[in-house]
Amino acid sequence: MKQRNPWAWVPTLYFAEGLPYVAVMTISLILYKQLGLSNAEITFYTSWLYLPWVIKPLWSPFIDLVKTKRWWIISMQLLIGASFGGVAFTIPTSFWLQGTLFFFWVMAFSSATHDIAADGFYMLGLDEHNQANFVGIRSTFYRLATIFGQGILVMIAGNLQVIWRNSIPLSWSLMFYGVAGLFIAFWLWHHAILPRPSEDNSRTVKKAADIIDGLKSMFKTFVTKFPAKEVIIGILFMLFYRMPEGLLAKVSALFLVDAAHNGGLGLSPQEYGLVQGTVGVIGLTIGGILGGICAGRHGLRKWLWPMVCAITLPDIVYVYMSYSLPTSLFIINTCVFIEQFGYGFGFTAYMLYLIYYSQGKFKTSHYALCTAFMALSMMIPGLFAGALQEAVGYRSFFIIVMMCCAITFLVTAFLKIDPKFGLKKN
Repeated sequence: MKQRNPWAWVPTLYFAEGLPYVAVMTISLILYKQLGLSNAEITFYTSWLYLPWVIKPLWSPFIDLVKTKRWWIISMQLLIGASFGGVAFTIPTSFWLQGTLFFFWVMAFSSATHDIAADGFYMLGLDEHNQANFVGIRSTFYRLATIFGQGILVMIAGNLQVIWRNSIPLSWSLMFYGVAGLFIAFWLWHHAILPRPSEDNSRTVKKAADIIDGLKSMFKTFVTKFPAKEVIIGILFMLFYRMPEGLLAKVSALFLVDAAHNGGLGLSPQEYGLVQGTVGVIGLTIGGILGGICAGRHGLRKWLWPMVCAITLPDIVYVYMSYSLPTSLFIINTCVFIEQFGYGFGFTAYMLYLIYYSQGKFKTSHYALCTAFMALSMMIPGLFAGALQEAVGYRSFFIIVMMCCAITFLVTAFLKIDPKFGLKKN
């Protein structure tokens, strides 16, 4: 294998991994809100876009069957770029809803496939020492992609609206064309710079029947590795721990940009980009880092309940904002920072439990299945969150979210976790 400096490709690879996910899950919300869709329509349509990540474990083994992970990465980046271009092209047309949803679907499936290939390639393209050294770098650039997507790109769309005198479709179209160009650049760069690991080129190709047999074994051990009661409790925890956040995630973004006469805060795209895309992501990142440090020092079991409180109780800031309707960006930023910091800290418990449940013979495959439940836990509440909000209003909706926190406490109460899990070993 020709040696490549990991700094030449790891940062750009994970920046490219994060950006389409943000576009599908977050930027699409603001786009559709500005184009006039109702909250019920927005949350229903965009929640279905979680589906590729839900079913990702079903087709991930076939990425080993066809071509190389390097080929999949490069191909998916080209397809993602084409999807961004497709969204840009269809926004100003009369069939903008059908067209943009189609290309967001293509982007979602391409992004999920890119995730599988990129994470596998990371382990093939780096030795163990560099894998450990760059794990923080890959996470950092993924977060930077989140800030770039939710923050800078939304701000750019807002500024273009000012330049083009409130031409909303044109401003969003130009922004998406710009991101399409960026992905063409990623495609060209990675085509030239990604290493060619020998393991990626000369691996043993399995028959499709072998892959299917492996999937059957994986599912069987997933549900038999613990007693039936613990399996049920584990799956319920994966599905319902984030239920309040599943309801809140999409509606909170819509609340921030919705007009004041609808009960929202009426933030401009530029203000939203600062609040949610920058300050919020920073709070989320700091909370996640602190959560990892605490769990590493004292173990997951010791910090489980503080993390449960952290992921649920700060949601009350949206109850406060829906009643007070603050106009001060400082107050709004502070509230969003608190909620996202708590979410980042509390989400650590969820991710560590997925790792805990996945231990054993099929560790990688079981973890992929757990992340499918994770995506499903956000998809299901999101499907009806907007309709519920429209039925009861923002204030009552956020109160219902707080009441759903009881479900998070309930599913956590039945967990059995080894006290030593998560502790730093000498």
